[in-house]
This record gives sequence, C-alpha cells and structure tokens, in this order.
Amino acid sequence: MAPSAFLGDLEVSCKTYRDVWQNRNELENFSQRHEAELVKEDERPLVESEMRLQVDEEMRRDLASWKLTVDKDKGGKTKASVKKKKVSKVKDPTSDRTFESLHRELVEHGLLKQPEDVKLADFHGDYNYLGTTLRQNDIEPMPSLFDVRQVLALYAVLPLGERRAGLPAGVSNVGRISSLTLPSSCVLCPVSRSQVVHQKAPLIKAILLVGPSGVGKKMLVHAICQETGAALFDLSPLNTAGKYPGKSGLALMLHMVFKVARLMQPSVIWIGDAEKMFYKKVPKEEKELDPKRLKKDLPKALKSIRGEDRVLVIGTTRDPQSADIKPLCQVYNKIILIPRPDYSSRYMLWERLVRKHGGEVTAALDLSSLAKISDGYTPGHMVRLIGGVLTEHRLLQQGRRPLTSGEFVAPLAKFNPVFQDEEEALKNWYAKTPLGKKRVKAATGKDEEEAPVKKKDTKKKAKSKK
Repeated sequence: MAPSAFLGDLEVSCKTYRDVWQNRNELENFSQRHEAELVKEDERPLVESEMRLQVDEEMRRDLASWKLTVDKDKGGKTKASVKKKKVSKVKDPTSDRTFESLHRELVEHGLLKQPEDVKLADFHGDYNYLGTTLRQNDIEPMPSLFDVRQVLALYAVLPLGERRAGLPAGVSNVGRISSLTLPSSCVLCPVSRSQVVHQKAPLIKAILLVGPSGVGKKMLVHAICQETGAALFDLSPLNTAGKYPGKSGLALMLHMVFKVARLMQPSVIWIGDAEKMFYKKVPKEEKELDPKRLKKDLPKALKSIRGEDRVLVIGTTRDPQSADIKPLCQVYNKIILIPRPDYSSRYMLWERLVRKHGGEVTAALDLSSLAKISDGYTPGHMVRLIGGVLTEHRLLQQGRRPLTSGEFVAPLAKFNPVFQDEEEALKNWYAKTPLGKKRVKAATGKDEEEAPVKKKDTKKKAKSKK
C-alpha cells in the first residue's frame, strides 16, 4: 500500500513542534501574547516572494523597453510587427448568459434539485464482527453498512468539503433552490481546508453505488449533499428523457450542468439506474426513453473535470449485470457494494428506527428475535414496516400495552426479501470488474506468489534447451 499523501504534512508539523514549541518556556506568558520574532520568521518568506515578483516584473518591463530601443536602432522588426499565433479556444455556447438564467433553466427542467434533509449518520449500520473469521475460512465477506458509510466519508464527503465561505447573499444555503441574485462576473470562493484535502486525496471523479433495492443508495446521495452543502444535479436516464432533444440539445444540457456544477461547487451529479445508460440490450418498453443517449457524451464531460474542481458524479444501480461492464467501469473509477444488513446491523436498525418513530423499547419487545427473522430484509423494508405499525393511535397505547415483537412479524411477511442468490450475483459481478480483480489479488496475494513461479519456469526452459 502506498504511503498516505498526508504523511509528509504530519511529519513537518511534528518537526515544527519539536524545534519551536517543545522546549519553549511559557510560564510567564499567561495571556499567550504573540512572539514577534516567530511572526517575522513566518512572514519574511511571503514578503520576499511578493517583492521578488514585483522586482521581476519591473525588470521584464525594463528589458522589453531596452529590446525595443535596440531593434529600432538596428532597423529590425519591433514586437508589435510580429504576428501573434492564434490560440484555439473551446467555444462556450452559454457565454452570453448569466449564472442566474442558467440556474433557473436547470431548476425548471428538473435537472437541479433540492437534496432531502438526511445526514450520513442516519445511515445506520454496525461493524462486521465475523469478517476476520470468514476470511480465515477462505470466504470473502460482504462489506458491512458501517464500512460503506466510512468509505463514502473518505471518498466523497472529505474531498468535496463543506459549505463554502465567501458566497454572495443569494446563495447562503448551498444546494437549496431559491431565487438567486448573482452578477455575471461572480466568483465563488471554496473553503481552503476542503480544497487542500481535495488536492491531497486521490482524484475520484465518479462513484458507483451497487446494491439491491431498499439498501439506501439514494439516501446516501442526498446525505452526501447535506453533509457537504453540495448542489444536487439529476442526470438519471428517466429524468433526462425527452429533455433537450437532438445531439446539439444533449451537448448543451451536459455543458450547462457541468458549468453550473463548477460555479456552485461542491456539486454532486446523480445518475440513478446507471445501468440503463450502458444496456447490453434496451428493453422494448424503454426504447422510447432512449436511456443510452448519454453513453458517449458523459465520458467526454467527465474528462473536463480538473483536479481543482469539487464535482463528483455518483451513479446508483440495482441491476449492473444488464450493462456492458467495460464502458461502465471506464466511467466509474470507484465501485462500492452495499449489502443487505447483517445481524448486528439489523439489531441496531430495529432499535433506532423504533425509537425514531416514537416507539418505546422495553423488555416486551424482543429485538434479538426481530433481527434474526428479518434476515434478507433491507432498511427500506424496515422503515415502511415500522411506519405502518407505529401509527398515532398505537403510540398512545404504549403506556398500558407495550410494543411486542409479534406485532411486526405478520406485516414483515408481506414484503419480499432480498435472497442470498441475488447478493451472490452482485458479488460475482463485482469480481469481474477491474476493482474486483485487484481486490481478489490483494486478498490472496497471487501477485507475490506468481512472480517467483514464473522465474522457476524460465530456468527449467533454459536447462531443457541446453
């Protein structure tokens, strides 16, 4: 594993502490006044660099004027007479439009939406306590819901950052759809801390969330937007169907979305049912929607995202097997599997969701049994089930008739669970992706074992030739 990009900064900070602060006597500095000499040492390089730039600029001007004087004396061509080379620039089809008009048009067409009020902490899940035991028996476990939340915090929340400072008054709440009053020359200032993290962290332009229906893929997209204050753009095939028809209309739509996303960064571009864009064969009932219209233009738009842009594309899918795996993996350079909740996560979900809906957890409510019999059911199933059982009338009766696990068993049977075969199919699909192959090699250590074997084979061949 390569060393962390943040390790150098930590080592420099530790060295600074040892050299400057560790042996400094601060007993008489109770008010913690500043040290004038330390301030001078910190500011001196900045002042020198600023002065150097000013001096260099003055010297360039003097040198240019001297060259013009010498050329005139020799009768040569002056700088003004030399033809300038034409620099090809990418044309902006919306250069004559203001940010306000672009923003309003995207909102009216439903491409810019307001994120739902959910937090990443609302995605409940526990550790996978049996992960090590399964690996010892050569069984690769599915990631736990806690692992999913942790990975998204590292790869999505931290690089995107947080709510920006220095915004105009019309954009006080990022990602909220409101009337904006922005001048066309407005520049949005990102938060410096978020920008530093974004530059140090690996550049991830697109993430694909894969999992059965009801595991919380869409909720995680909205939670990321709420945690970072990001604007939410929706480029799902069903949402873009019939909008901006034709090749020119499609190019204009993508250009507007990515342009406004950069201006409102951090931004999240969500693509629901991402497999539809890369269908192996489009179903007859979906041919009129033309779900593959973004297949060629989206990778080109992704290339326009630079390292300093805090723009993230997040796709969600429950049926990745129906898509061509190669173009899908070329767009999404990070794939995260979201599994069914295991026993510990189901126990946590039952307890927290019952309390969230106003229920009281007493000894009469056997959460362990509910967690056991709800194997295969998703958090979405549990939310609908608990909301249906804990009605306002039932909540008022808790004082004389506490909740019991039997009240949830019969309604639970009405839902169709996610069977083990469906989860295994997703695991097998993931194993065929480039990331899945790397994971298998890293887990089994094949790269380390195959190298010496090849050397032995070459030696045997050499002996046989002799």
